Amino acid sequence: MTAQPVHRGGPGGDKPQVPLMPEHTPQALRLAIQEHAPHLLPDFESHWRRAIGDAFNLTPVPAFMRLWWTQYAIARDPRLAAHLDDLQARAATSQDPQESAALLAEYSRLRRDAATVKPGQ
Repeated sequence: MTAQPVHRGGPGGDKPQVPLMPEHTPQALRLAIQEHAPHLLPDFESHWRRAIGDAFNLTPVPAFMRLWWTQYAIARDPRLAAHLDDLQARAATSQDPQESAALLAEYSRLRRDAATVKPGQ
């Protein structure tokens, strides 16, 4: 299994295609992480055991899914993940507060967008 994007021939032939988002269930998300972003799997499973585990109250499941849905939506696209890392690093080292704020606003917008990706997209 690999965290690398799926490559398919298309115009130019060198553009990676981002894997589609899975069904919006914990099991489907876990399988997608296992296949396309295995570096996230230990944290996903640890968080599941800690937050959900054998709980009889499923109240934390939507928050858990939103967090990990977003994490996977970013991790499945190496270019997006690298761009977010770059925005965060540039904001942390910028000497201009307005520039830092703009960089962090863009970072937040991209994370919000990732959180709203639908299954199959």
